[in-house]
Amino acid sequence: MNKNLVRLNKFLANAGIASRRAVEQFILAGNVSVNGEIIRELGTKVDPEKDEVEYRGKKVEGSDEKTLILLNKPKGYVCTTRSFKDEKSIMDLIDLEQRVYPVGRLDKQSQGLVLLTNDGDLALKMSHPRYEKEKEYEVTVNKEITKDALDKLAKGVKIDVGITYPAKVRQTSDTSFNMIIHEGKNRQIRKMCSVLGYLVVKLKRIRINDIKLGNLKKGKYKIIKSANL
Repeated sequence: MNKNLVRLNKFLANAGIASRRAVEQFILAGNVSVNGEIIRELGTKVDPEKDEVEYRGKKVEGSDEKTLILLNKPKGYVCTTRSFKDEKSIMDLIDLEQRVYPVGRLDKQSQGLVLLTNDGDLALKMSHPRYEKEKEYEVTVNKEITKDALDKLAKGVKIDVGITYPAKVRQTSDTSFNMIIHEGKNRQIRKMCSVLGYLVVKLKRIRINDIKLGNLKKGKYKIIKSANL
């Protein structure tokens, strides 16, 4: 048995192409080839030392150096590695030789802590709900929020994809509160507030597990040497 073999999705994620779940879609779509042959099987394994892997016609170089970046995402940027003519991407803020990709996302109008990495195992550990990594947000809504509404947010709210898990909610002013969740549903907090009749006017992520945004300025990033993940 060749001990050098690794799953293709893990190889691509560790090379900084995208998260494991994202590269699985690239494989299924026929965007990945191994030694000149298009691969669509998710269970495919490759030998990084011998096999030539290409993504959309470009050779993918494996990476043993793991990188984790903390970015303070400004409002108006999208969390994607793709380039769009009329969109500003968080990748425009990163000046790094290694390819990295965002771990989870913040929607375009939200701001705050975003992690980027080229470590597929870490990305999975930080983003998949089963690992229950806490994500803390500062939320401001368009009108005074009631205790009843805060209680409902904490217990769980039915949105388009189902009922949200219980959350921790702490009011900080008449129109703002901090909220801790461990899910990552698309625009979850905005949808939860909308169901209760509130419009989110500001949403800022300030913590993921033990990693805190701190006083890092908007649009700036730093490489994290060590963290309790």
